[in-house]
Amino acid sequence: MKTITNKRTLKMVQLALFTAIILLMAFTPLGYIKTPGLEITLLVVPVAVGAIILGPTAGAILGGVFGITSFIQAFGGGPLGTALLGISVVGTFVLCVLTRILMGWLTGLIFKLMKQWDRTRLISHAVANLAGALLNTILFMTTFVLIFYNTEYIQGIVTALGATNPIHFIILFVTVNGLIEALICFVVGTAVSKAIEVFVHKSGIQMG
Repeated sequence: MKTITNKRTLKMVQLALFTAIILLMAFTPLGYIKTPGLEITLLVVPVAVGAIILGPTAGAILGGVFGITSFIQAFGGGPLGTALLGISVVGTFVLCVLTRILMGWLTGLIFKLMKQWDRTRLISHAVANLAGALLNTILFMTTFVLIFYNTEYIQGIVTALGATNPIHFIILFVTVNGLIEALICFVVGTAVSKAIEVFVHKSGIQMG
């Protein structure tokens, strides 16, 4: 019983640590790379790494933390966030939070399923981290289109981009951002999560 309690306590501490990292990154310049015309989020990295190390449930929680920070930043943030809130607060919450919860959970699940046959787990780490970034983009943009595509504000962006349909709009709107985020999460996330796993294994701590 004591061992079980200690494991639960350790996992809660680890989850709290990942949560603190996400919050720190979200509300400081550490979490985003901003250039004219581009805003790359790095918050997918700690969510994906946490999901891999602690499991799908923890991934969902960390994704939720990421999503809530994104929702908070929509208030008083850029013109897009302000416009989306003006159209639908509930829709914006679903877009920001629920998609990130699902992303975190699926990332953890992908790693959990793959590690069963991947002896070194390196491929599992790489695929799960890459999947985390891709899922973040795919889930976010799919939900974005489903909820907001036919609104006047988004149709204005569609016209400005010269998009002919929702899929064309997604490609024009996020291709560069999505590819950069995927590359960063693939390289940095894989290195970090694998290093943590090695440390955890040597320490005799069980991963989620």
